[in-house]
Amino acid sequence: MTFSATTDMQAAGLRARPGMRRKIARFVVTQPLGAAGLVTVLVMAIAGALSPYIAPYDPVAISFGDMLSPPSWEHPLGTDNFGRDILSRILYGARTAIVMGLMSALIGSTLGAILGVASAYFGGVIDLLIQRAVDIFLSLPIIVLALVVVAMLGRNLVLGFDFNLILAIAIPIVPNVARVVRSSALSIREMAYIDAARVAGYRTSRIIFRHMAPNLMAPYLIMLTAFIAQAILLEASLSFLGLGVTEPTPAWGLMLAGNAVDFYRQAPWMIIFPGLAISLAVFAFNLLGDSLRDWLDPKSRLR
Repeated sequence: MTFSATTDMQAAGLRARPGMRRKIARFVVTQPLGAAGLVTVLVMAIAGALSPYIAPYDPVAISFGDMLSPPSWEHPLGTDNFGRDILSRILYGARTAIVMGLMSALIGSTLGAILGVASAYFGGVIDLLIQRAVDIFLSLPIIVLALVVVAMLGRNLVLGFDFNLILAIAIPIVPNVARVVRSSALSIREMAYIDAARVAGYRTSRIIFRHMAPNLMAPYLIMLTAFIAQAILLEASLSFLGLGVTEPTPAWGLMLAGNAVDFYRQAPWMIIFPGLAISLAVFAFNLLGDSLRDWLDPKSRLR
């Protein structure tokens, strides 16, 4: 009996693996740009995670003898006005960008999804209050809202990352996700199986989390991926303005701030390479988000 059960489990695992491989292969074939974006994101994430091992120099080590050195074999991307290696700072900055972008987008998208589902399911006064609050937040530019939040909260370092900065980036994401998820949840609320769950006497929490939430994963994942790119760009903007990551923490936006603008003629690599890193990360996540939207669209599965 034990041998038979083990054999059945192994056979089921072997059947599941080809199915997953087929899905991955289908995504690569049907969404080549999305696959390229995913590979780029994975490379950046791995580079950031392994930066202590692959970075050629200490990103905060000052070397006055190497100040403003142009790209060379010794410093492939050159050095800044303090003699710090730009390649090392970009590698370490990838960790800051990915972690803060992912955490901000995850928190903002999850809170927005919860508000969107609650607004659609309960309706009435609750829906009216939530949507009016969403309208107020959407009327403010994202960068302005983030500036207000980070100025009010100040700084709060947790495990080397500014948690208040993460919240400041996450809060502007909430109303955008709430509006999109609500529109999808409204159609799901009218489905027959939701009415059957109510008639069966299921609790509200079970109906929302067991019956509605799984059918909202597609728009949630699409919004999450898209807002990671926006969160990375917003973090870089706040760091550039002096309200984000502070020295000596390596961050792409911080590398563009301060004295970097004073040396753009003498040492243009101080601006070019961090700017390319930000652009590449945002472009890769946008490609991945657009491809996920097309791939998860039910209409595309019928083609």
